[in-house]
Amino acid sequence: MYHQYIMCPSSKQASEEQAATLAQAVEAFLHPLLLCLDLVLDRRLVRTFAQAVVAIIVHRTRSTGLWLSELGGVLLSPDHAPAGTKRLSNLLLSPKWSSLLIDIFLWKRAEAFVKGLQEIGQPILALWDSCVLEKPESLAAEGLCAVISSKAKRLKRIKPGFFNPPKGRPICVPGFHWMGLMLAGMSGVPLLASLQWWTTRGPCATTEREVARTMLWYARRTWGHLLLHIFDQGFAGFPWLSILLESHLRFVLRWKADYPLCDWQGHKKSPGQLTGHLRAWAQTPGWDAVHQRTITLKVLALPVHHPDPTLSDQCLWLVVCRRDHNLLPWYLLTNEPITCADDLWTLVFAYSRRWQIEQMWRACKSELAFESPRLHAWEHRRRLLLLASLAYAFLLELMQPPWEGTRDWIMHFWCRRTGAWTHQTLVPFTRLRTALSQLWMAFPPSIVLPGRSSLGVALRLFLDSG
Repeated sequence: MYHQYIMCPSSKQASEEQAATLAQAVEAFLHPLLLCLDLVLDRRLVRTFAQAVVAIIVHRTRSTGLWLSELGGVLLSPDHAPAGTKRLSNLLLSPKWSSLLIDIFLWKRAEAFVKGLQEIGQPILALWDSCVLEKPESLAAEGLCAVISSKAKRLKRIKPGFFNPPKGRPICVPGFHWMGLMLAGMSGVPLLASLQWWTTRGPCATTEREVARTMLWYARRTWGHLLLHIFDQGFAGFPWLSILLESHLRFVLRWKADYPLCDWQGHKKSPGQLTGHLRAWAQTPGWDAVHQRTITLKVLALPVHHPDPTLSDQCLWLVVCRRDHNLLPWYLLTNEPITCADDLWTLVFAYSRRWQIEQMWRACKSELAFESPRLHAWEHRRRLLLLASLAYAFLLELMQPPWEGTRDWIMHFWCRRTGAWTHQTLVPFTRLRTALSQLWMAFPPSIVLPGRSSLGVALRLFLDSG
């Protein structure tokens, strides 16, 4: 427990040391990537790359978080903001490197993460989800397409004590589509494996199915059957189910309540009609992370198959998780074998871990301002978004157990909060980022690049990164 009235000189000295330590941690985190960039870019641009990740962490403004003019003032100083903006522009517009390097770097870290979970014998979950990146006031950016606004959908919900919400068809705004993949165990901090943006217009036009199929192919090629793939209702339906079954991957897919399935007798019914009369196999108390309360969970399972003739020979299980407090039940479709209630609980708790990727969307949109870039070209904007993804991945790294002492120290001295709730919350992401931002604003870190390396050594270290 830190003393409440610590002396200022000691606090200043310790803060300088912690700021330098965390700056070295950023360098170590990016080290393999910086070595590869050093082979193709000017050394000043490589330094700007590392400094840009730090600047994104320091600059905490949702509306202007990824504006180059704002990041330039953080990169150098407010009076030298144009020079900092010019450095960032030279980095992002340079034709000598590609955003694919950051994609490979994140994927290689995911390989090391899977290997670590495999060594300790923990189940490995692949959390999939899709989202949209809204640019409602933009028209000239390359690749803009029509996306259904999640903000408008949220604002149209009926709230207690209010009335007459706007009705009608979904509201579409300019924007881009977004797909993410995170890896996680049954506990602990997840890891960002891949983020992909795509559009339905322009020279980069594609479809969600093609993007997901490509990412799924890479996951299957890299890890085979080690992963249990977790999908939400957005992936429910015949097209995606057929892809999963053809790939022979293990999966848990949340099925929609109005999508029919067939029982072992061939009767085509909705999931509620198939299981409404069945009693639960087991029940236990659980934690509702969305509403922050304890609820009672009851589970049961039933062998089913899809009504389409091409999938009628595929044996599937429909897992039902009933929840109290008038919450809708979960209907989970899986190809995992089920022999007892313990298998059911494993699948239900594995699906509940999907909330981690929802937290990732929230952190990226609110904390890291992923919807604020003002770059016209698709590739240049993608580079900036992946730089912000590296900042998010580094903050997740600080939430790992080896950084517990440093993390608690900077949150105690640089983001102190009153109340018992703040002491009971486990590693709040926003508070950690706030503390690190204020520490680095008071004691700006200096980035010292590693020495130059040969091509073979740099590529070997990059491919073995993590």
